[in-house]
Amino acid sequence: LKYNRHIRAENGVHGGAKGMHGANAKDTYVRVPLGTIVYDDKDNLIGEVLEHGQTLLVAKGGKGGRGNMAFASNRNKAPDFAEQGDLGESFIARVELQVLADVGLLGYPNVGKSTLIRRVSNAKAKVADYEFTTLSPQLGMVILDDDAYVMADLPGLIEYAHLGVGLGLQFLKHVERCRILLHVVSMASENPFDDYQKINNELVLYDENLKDRTQIVVANKMDVEGAKEKFDAFQKALKDIKVYPISALHNKGIDTLKYDIAKRLQTIPKFEPKDTKVRYTLEAEDQVDFVITQADDGIFELSGDKLFVLFNRIDFNNDSAVKRFARQLRGLGIDEALKEKGVKHGDIVRIFDYEFEYFE
Repeated sequence: LKYNRHIRAENGVHGGAKGMHGANAKDTYVRVPLGTIVYDDKDNLIGEVLEHGQTLLVAKGGKGGRGNMAFASNRNKAPDFAEQGDLGESFIARVELQVLADVGLLGYPNVGKSTLIRRVSNAKAKVADYEFTTLSPQLGMVILDDDAYVMADLPGLIEYAHLGVGLGLQFLKHVERCRILLHVVSMASENPFDDYQKINNELVLYDENLKDRTQIVVANKMDVEGAKEKFDAFQKALKDIKVYPISALHNKGIDTLKYDIAKRLQTIPKFEPKDTKVRYTLEAEDQVDFVITQADDGIFELSGDKLFVLFNRIDFNNDSAVKRFARQLRGLGIDEALKEKGVKHGDIVRIFDYEFEYFE
């Protein structure tokens, strides 16, 4: 998608002589990672891909046109015109990725999340002694004796992230898909409890539902000077919430943590986010047959849902097809409506891209 922004399916084949039906075109498939969400150009949700092998219909091709034999009658046994196919759907789609992971690492930048995921999994997250080392989610598989789960190292979160500060919104959208949030707090911080509260506050400001998401709190960097005293104060402030003291750098406390995470995951169902939006499509009762307006230059302009469909089915290079279109317009009541609007013999009537001269 990054290098191919314009995606289109092939056209179907035209019908042939002797009532032959034209071949349908092949569907176009785009492979996307799990957690991909697609919105249309009105920001309505089209759907999301959550399971391996799942397919999602994003844009539907138009119905094929009827061949000439569909219009045969006792008076005209071999019509010299056919119907063109309907236009397919075409729009600018917005594609968003929300990482699907069992566990998401949560915390300020530079608290040791990348070191932790490298320690417990096969992830190759970048580690450096500066903030925002992780700019995009990094996934790792944590493999145990008889179990396994996916952990995501997410970009660091800072205060006012819910307003887009830092990598805020890029980070927070991925949190929604994680069954457990592993909240990593650095014991090298001046005030670990304050860090913990600010991060949780950002979560709630972004989405109130996140306050109910399962969290496991981890006190990292227990190897630094003064960490023991800060940990004791931190655990006391959290009261009944268990805190796991670890040193990701020195691999201390890691085994207990990763096995306890696996136990917690067994009690939490696979996360399925609720759809707050549905894609809206025009139903028959919503459609307008036609609308007549008069432009400043005096030209009568015709538009409308039903008219648009009929218009695109016509081959304007075929006189018989054009005559049939004129009969369809009369059948819709357009002739009478034009007269009510004051149309006169010789006036110009514009139907989408074509202009016609009106005859009594």
